[in-house]
Order: sequence, then structure tokens, then C-alpha cells
Amino acid sequence: MSADLLTVEGLSIAYGPTAVVNDVSFSVAKGESLALIGESGSGKSTIAKAVLRLLPHGEATATGRVALNGRDVLALPEKQFRPLRGRELGFIPQDPASALNPVRTIGAQAHEAAALLGESDPSVRRTRILDVLEQVGLPDPVRVYDSYPHQLSGGMLQRVLIALTVLPRPSLIVADEPTSALDVTVQKLILDMLTELRQELDISLLLITHDLAIAAERADSLVVLKDGAVQESGPSRDVFASPRTDYARSLQADVPALHPDRYRDQRVVFRPAEQAHDGDSRTGAASSPSPGLQIEVQGVTKRFSAGGKDVLACDGVSFSVQRGRTHALVGESGSGKTTAVRLLLGLEQPDGGQISVAGQSTSGRSRAEVRDIRRHLQLVYQNPFTSLDPTWRVGRIIREPLDQFGVGTKPERAQRVSEALESVGLPADVASRRPAHLSGGQRQRVAIARALVVRPDVVVLDEPTSALDVSVQAGILELLSRLQRELGLTYLFVSHDLALVRQVADTVSVLRKGQVVEAGAVEDIFSRPQHPYTRALLDSIPLATPASALGGLATETKQLAKATA
Repeated sequence: MSADLLTVEGLSIAYGPTAVVNDVSFSVAKGESLALIGESGSGKSTIAKAVLRLLPHGEATATGRVALNGRDVLALPEKQFRPLRGRELGFIPQDPASALNPVRTIGAQAHEAAALLGESDPSVRRTRILDVLEQVGLPDPVRVYDSYPHQLSGGMLQRVLIALTVLPRPSLIVADEPTSALDVTVQKLILDMLTELRQELDISLLLITHDLAIAAERADSLVVLKDGAVQESGPSRDVFASPRTDYARSLQADVPALHPDRYRDQRVVFRPAEQAHDGDSRTGAASSPSPGLQIEVQGVTKRFSAGGKDVLACDGVSFSVQRGRTHALVGESGSGKTTAVRLLLGLEQPDGGQISVAGQSTSGRSRAEVRDIRRHLQLVYQNPFTSLDPTWRVGRIIREPLDQFGVGTKPERAQRVSEALESVGLPADVASRRPAHLSGGQRQRVAIARALVVRPDVVVLDEPTSALDVSVQAGILELLSRLQRELGLTYLFVSHDLALVRQVADTVSVLRKGQVVEAGAVEDIFSRPQHPYTRALLDSIPLATPASALGGLATETKQLAKATA
């Protein structure tokens, strides 16, 4: 029997005649963590599915050897493999919202995992479930046990999935992008918990991620994949410090946390007069109007009713953006970022305060006047996979704003569509394709082209790269930087990724529970944060410290989890 818990030897996987994984080999020792990293299409998730025996039956063919404790799981009959699921092999999927049944309580679903313990007494099972919910840092296990998935936040749902996965004490956990949809602070909590549980329970971890910083920080070993083949592998410290292949070096170069100054030479430097304008901005106080302002939000408030209670989504929010600059709004989910953007775009009306775009107030205007202002204010959505109509061709998608605003003649609109495609680096023939025939990066370029086709002054970028691989993300950021320089665009950049904000923004406002707790120049905020919440956000950025340097997380993780749940 092999000394390794998991051994993958010469694994190749094909869908029909198309090979997607080619001769992949690696091993994971007991208690060790190994990360598979690479872009979309590199084969990471397909390998994970092979280990879990979740490849689609009749569609995929796997050859080679995948051994768990010396037993080749690929060769086992389904009847012999089924008992290994949950007991020996645990799985944490990427999206907790779709992994849990929305019409059953957490407790009801947890009893399925508890059944793997071999305990027949329901009261004993319930006690074990509540214990593990508390172990993963959920502050009120009984409430969570009785809740439906929609009553819990994304971070809480991910902790629930971790709890259900570790409850039967499996030997190996496969975690497929377990934090990609979470805020940076929640991401740190989840990763800390996985590290802690792995150390406490001696569980091995196979981590699937496209984030090299997270992989290097959390895994003992790395396997770098490209087009289904291993580019290089070895201890995290070695692969991260001195990657041998061009591909691994390019992945490292595209990690925002490692290269905060990447776009610095492409920005416009603040002039002293403009710096004086931001003088007291750390407090979030409104400033007097300035001729260089493109966006000005002053003392804006907005309340919503939820569950019979009033929620103050924006509480005296103030920020301003100079023409040709990038201002970022950062904060966790529920901090007020999205509400502030909706108010700016005129999708919601503020209860108090003032909003102006290019010197024109959006308050007290007729619908036609607000519509005219909005023409100069465009939005690029978070997810390029859902923001584009799948039934339309790209040319029509980009032309739609021109049709809506009645801009130009039909030939002039066609010319503008061609110019917009060229400006974002897409060939003219893309206009005849549908979104399904484009990659994620190409779709986001289409979304940017659609925003630019009406030649706006301001573009609101709502998490524009969060659904993209790190290398595709870098390409989009290069594009946005170039377009800003060439067209003099003003950006409002909304993100929970602090490392990304440091790369692209000139100024930043930190929001917490609807209030601006700190604001100012990016370099000042990141170098000398004054507010504890800002420091907590910055401390959550993955620093790519090798996993061997991590330790002593148990107490801190549980306290922070309970404080932020």
C-alpha cells in the first residue's frame, strides 16, 4: 500500500474524441494539502471530478490510476465506491447556494451527512451536528440548524458546507474554488477554518483554485496545469518563489497582491490643488464643488424595509471622483456599495443628500433629463456570463444603447459598433457571434464595448473581473487602463478585492454598514489605514506566505468568525 493517501498516476480524460486531461500525476500525503492551479479549461475541476467519480457517465472516459489508500477508485464498481463518498472522500463545491436544497432546513440536510457516522439515535446525531456547526465558527448553531439556506449569508452557507463535509471525518477533502464568490474577510475565515480543521483532524486537502496567491499561502504543494497537462509541480515555496515555466511565471505576474504597482506608471499623477481637495476625505466628509469633479455624492441616505424593519443601506455617504481618475468603493456584502451605485445610476432615488454627474444634479429632474444624464454614465456588470442576452448576436448587444438613445443613422450605428469592437481588441467577425461562442474574457470585452459605444464620460465597473481567471483579469485591466488614458474616462470601481483596488484605483472609500469609515488616496489608505475595519480588510489579502508558515489559527479564526457571522 502506498504511503500517500491519494495517488494519481498517468490520468487522462476525454470527452468523446476530445482529450481534456493528459497524463497527469501527483500525490497527496496524509494530512497534506495540495493545490491544483490554472486557468479555466486547464483541467482542474475535471481532475477533481475524476477523483470523486463524478464525471458524467457515458460522456467522459478516464484512464490511468486514481488510488485512495492504495485502492484504485477508477476500477472499483459503483457499489464498492459508494461507501467511500462522504466517509473517505469529502467535497466542498464552489457555489454553496446551489449545493444546498432550498426547500429543506439546514438541519434536515445535515442529518444525511450525520447518517454516515453510523449513529442511529436522532438526538445524538443532532448533538453532533450542532457541535460541528459551532466548530466552524457559526455563532448560533441552533438557529442555523433550523434555518433554510436563503436565510443565511453566503459566508455562513459556505461554513455550513464545510461543517457537513467534515462531520463524517473524511480522510480527504476536495475543495473546488471554495471562496471565489466570497468577500475577502469571509474568504480568509473560510481558508483559516479549512487550515485549522485539517491540522486538528489530520485531514488531507485537495484545493482547486485559479488564485496563485491563495494556493501558495494555503497549500503544501502545487500542481500547475495548462490545457490539461502539468506544467510544473513541487513544494509551494519552490514553485512560488522560482517558477520554472513561462506559464507559471505569467500566472505569478498576474496576481494583484504580488504586484501592487503594476499600473502605477499608467495613471495620471495628482496635482497639489487636487490633493488639497481630498484633504479631509478620510472622514467621508463632503467637499466643496470643484470644476474637475465628474461625480459628486454628498451626504446621501437611503432606507429600505426588510422583514418589517427599516434598514439604513446608505447613511450620509459622500465621495467624489475627479475627471479621468478611478475611485473605488470597497467593503463587505451589505456595506452599501451596490446601493450607492444604484443611486448614482438613478435606479433608486435617495431619501436625502445630493448626487451630481458632470456638474448636473440628478435630483429634481424630469425622466427625460435624467435619461440624458444617464447616457453619459454607463455600467459594466459583474458577471459576463449572465449580463449578455444569450439569444442576441454581439453586434446587436453592442448596438442596443445606440438604439435606445436614438443615436445616429443605421450606417453610423454600424460604424460605431465596429469602432467599439476594435477599441476593446476584438475582431470584426465577433459581431456575428452569440455570447455562448465566446470565452469569459471575450464576453467581458463585449460588455465594455457596449458601455463605450455611446461614448460616456463615466463608467461604473461593478466587480468587472471577479468571474474571470487571474490572467484574463489582467488582460481586462490592461484594456481598461488603456481606454481611460485614450478616452479620458472616469471610473467608479466597485470591488471586494483590495489587492485589485490597490492596482487600479487612485482614491478609495471604505464602506461599512452603509457608512464611509475611511476615504482618501489609495496609497495613504493602504499604507496607513486608520480605521480598524480597514485594517481588517487589508489583513485579509492573501500574501502568498507558504502554508508551512501558517499556524495557530484556531482561537483567532473562531473569534473572528463569530464576530462577523
